[in-house]
Amino acid sequence: MLVSYPVGRRRSQLRPVFAAVTAAVLAAGALAGCSAEDGPERSVDAFLAGWRSGDLHTVGFIDATGARVPAAEVTKQIRALSGELVDTPPAVKRKGDVKVTADTATAQVEVVWTLPGQTRWAYDRPVRLKRGGDDQWQVIWEPTLVQEQLEEGDRLALRRDAARRAAVLDGAGAPIVAPRRVVRVGVQPGEVTDVPKLVRQLDAAFKAIRPALVPPVDLSDLPKRLAEAEPTALVEVVTLREEAYRQIKPRIYDLPGTKFPTDTLDLAPTREFARALLGSVDAAQADDLKAHPDKYVAGDLVGHGGLQGRYDDRLRGVPGLTVVIERPKPGERGMTTGPEVFRSEPKTGQPLKTTLDVATQNAADAALRGEKRRSALVALRISDGAVLAAANGPGPAGENLAFTAQVPPGSTFKTVSALALLDRGAVTPQATVACPKTFVVDGRPFKNSDNFELGAVPFSTDFAKSCNTAFTSLAPKLGPDGLATTGRTLGLEAKWDLGADVFTGKVSTGGSATEQAAAAIGQGTTVVSPLAMAGATAAVARGHWEQPKLVLDPAAQQPAPAGPALKAESVAALKTMLRAVVTAGTAKALADVPGEPVYGKTGTAEYDNNPAHTHAWFVGWQGDVAFAVFVEQGGSSTDSAVPISERFLRGIAAR
Repeated sequence: MLVSYPVGRRRSQLRPVFAAVTAAVLAAGALAGCSAEDGPERSVDAFLAGWRSGDLHTVGFIDATGARVPAAEVTKQIRALSGELVDTPPAVKRKGDVKVTADTATAQVEVVWTLPGQTRWAYDRPVRLKRGGDDQWQVIWEPTLVQEQLEEGDRLALRRDAARRAAVLDGAGAPIVAPRRVVRVGVQPGEVTDVPKLVRQLDAAFKAIRPALVPPVDLSDLPKRLAEAEPTALVEVVTLREEAYRQIKPRIYDLPGTKFPTDTLDLAPTREFARALLGSVDAAQADDLKAHPDKYVAGDLVGHGGLQGRYDDRLRGVPGLTVVIERPKPGERGMTTGPEVFRSEPKTGQPLKTTLDVATQNAADAALRGEKRRSALVALRISDGAVLAAANGPGPAGENLAFTAQVPPGSTFKTVSALALLDRGAVTPQATVACPKTFVVDGRPFKNSDNFELGAVPFSTDFAKSCNTAFTSLAPKLGPDGLATTGRTLGLEAKWDLGADVFTGKVSTGGSATEQAAAAIGQGTTVVSPLAMAGATAAVARGHWEQPKLVLDPAAQQPAPAGPALKAESVAALKTMLRAVVTAGTAKALADVPGEPVYGKTGTAEYDNNPAHTHAWFVGWQGDVAFAVFVEQGGSSTDSAVPISERFLRGIAAR
């Protein structure tokens, strides 16, 4: 508004008018500030904070009729209405300003529930308020504040729809685990005439299955289960793969009371197929439910160990969730399912692409099948470093020794020692290096297996016959760090990004003259895994080291860089000596294996202070496949690791 004053009025006459206007403006501002502080916003925000925390004692409530409702009663009702979601209250916040009309007000509130698996369920709700006679804003309580379709006595309930678990794929992109026929061996109690006899016959049949069932079928409680079951019930004894059932079908098919319903289950090609590497998929265990109550529920399939455990979140997908309202049954006890208020569809898991080759893995598993000691066999494709097989025994072993064992390599490490000596020009294959029965370093005697001696022979013969004393005599030529330096050019000690746990080795460095002598023959403080040695062997065959590959999708984020090109003349000489191990040395049993020439090195590794306690090794390659065999406490490699290698090579030749 434009205000004009008479011309000629003196300045001092304007002051009272200006002061009055200023006072009015200040008074209006003070009134607005008081309104904001004591207005409905404060009550809304207090209600939201109390909903989240469960403490509403600072909030006043009335119902739709204006009657007061105790804050404790509102707290109780919110918990009841929340139902199965009560332990995960929603995040709630006010959206925008509160709309006030006389003595009523309305606020828009966003409600966000975080459901299992981090699924988000969000919606808006209006919160109505009324100003009371004491000028305080009170929240009008009604069940629809929690969710618009809720009524008194209702509760929210959660329904879960498991997602389809994705497959682990082999190198060809085919699922390793696929639907396969099984036979469920069961007994109908009413048809059994002699329970003890039936148990004996079943036990003998199950023990005849080859390869043996691990763990064996326990029938100790079968009589009790039969006695407690209805006569016409089917008491399940064991589920067998069809090929295992066929072995014993003639022995059990006609036994009184036995029944054999068939089914299809998702299974690997064999019971032991890369079991320690792949892990298993089982029903959620008590530990799973306790550790991840927001992720798993009883009945869920969960990956345990190996790749199934490591990539469980990827493979299992995201379960579908449905929130429904449960309502009291009219005139009855219990609840009935009401309307559906939220749904998220299940999302199928993502496959895991690996480099495994089914035929090679089957050959590796078969090669270890008769070995009763802990053992491992790992195979790589030389041309690209793909892991083709990782077998562990005996049976479907749970520990992936092929990748994670930390054991001395024994004489297989003479491959590294020989390469280091050749690189330095310290020796040639033709150079004479004596192989006495004993060689003493600082008072410690080093001996050959079975105390053999060769006398003055070419270094290539020392290598082929695995002469310890020749290598310990050459150890000073390597210097304190020579083995470690050469080992690193072959990938040992590097940080690999494989998609699975792996031990890449630890090579002795420095140390006394005795330690350096021991390290030259793969003893002392040097420790490796079979995969690390297979990778080093593949590097010699290839001419440079590349990190082995296992998981292709998701791709490795930080694979180790490829190593430098190895000296061609050193590699050529070493290959000649590795071939001589097979044609004229400690691995002559492999000389007539079908296919391309076999190259390799045997190894016997002491693991304590008793020379009779040894692990057995063989590392080598044929064609495009490099491999390492390890037998814990295997004694002589020619009696254990070499025969396993022969079974493996003949197995892949027959595929």
